[in-house]
Amino acid sequence: MGFAEFVGNERIVAALRGMLGSERVPHAMLFAGPRGVGKFTLARMFAQAANCERLKDDFCGECGPCRSIAQLQNTSALVEQGLGERGESPDSATVERVPLLLQTHPDAWGIVPDPVRLRNPVVRPILHVGQLRAVQRAAYFKPVAKRRVFIIDGAETMRWDHANIFLKILEEPPETATLILLAPNAYSLLTTIRSRCVQFFFSPLAQEQVEEVLRRERADLPAAQRKIAAQMAEGSPGVALGLNLAEATELRQSVFQILSATIERRSATELFAETARLVKEKKVPFEIVMELFYSFLNDLLELSAGLGSGARNPAFSKEFGKLSRHIDTAWVIRAVEALDELSARLRRNVNRQLGLDAIALALAEDAKK
Repeated sequence: MGFAEFVGNERIVAALRGMLGSERVPHAMLFAGPRGVGKFTLARMFAQAANCERLKDDFCGECGPCRSIAQLQNTSALVEQGLGERGESPDSATVERVPLLLQTHPDAWGIVPDPVRLRNPVVRPILHVGQLRAVQRAAYFKPVAKRRVFIIDGAETMRWDHANIFLKILEEPPETATLILLAPNAYSLLTTIRSRCVQFFFSPLAQEQVEEVLRRERADLPAAQRKIAAQMAEGSPGVALGLNLAEATELRQSVFQILSATIERRSATELFAETARLVKEKKVPFEIVMELFYSFLNDLLELSAGLGSGARNPAFSKEFGKLSRHIDTAWVIRAVEALDELSARLRRNVNRQLGLDAIALALAEDAKK
């Protein structure tokens, strides 16, 4: 029990333990890195260690605060409970008046993007102003144990005008509270907020480490499937644990078909059919689809530059090798830039299929040259 259970990013764990041991805990931290690498888990562990009754720079997992805060890890059940208590179809005023707050101990709060409804959640959950104001008020309360810890997941989803609420807390920090902001990209937050946080950048885990997590959490999974899941997860144990291998394989095949149709200059009709099928299936959030495009393009970039052999997606290494002969590094860079622009426009609810169609057509023209 304790930090020893956490797999990967050992330097960050060591830094957090050093803070606790020296009793020099910052008032705000930013955990940035890919989804599923353990940012929320480590933040929850930090909250346990900061309030453990037995240990100073670690947590025992057995005392009252440790056991209570450990329940915070089951966010899905807590979200379901919170939405159920608020009602299935709340209006906007109710959403702000009754904010979604995950709390299993008075000194440990989890704040996650609010899906509003349980049965029919909104497409892009965000942090609402009611949640931010609740944190602002509670941060200055005296802790029941040692330190109040607020874990703000999806910090990048807060509106920038609402982010000023956090800025006020960071400018006048309470002595006995720590805010931990979680985001996939630190630079998606306001500079004024980012600069007032101690920043930690999480790296993807090695495939062997992901397999270790799978062995621990999914002992029922055969070794061969664990290996495949670890490869597909690309260093994210959280993704690996929640992976449906059949659906993941189908999704990767769909993304590959769009890339190959673009590079091989197939007909627009065939290309549009592939993008329509990918977008309309809606089995996973579109952000995950975008991550796959980036991952595939990374392998194509290495192959086109003669630097690698498709290490991220070994199942497609032979196909990528053939496609890389028809493009160059400049083509891959243009593709990445086009995806970056589409990602930025997703905040304005741009049509996803039309966005992919436009990118594919433009890149197909480039491939002809």
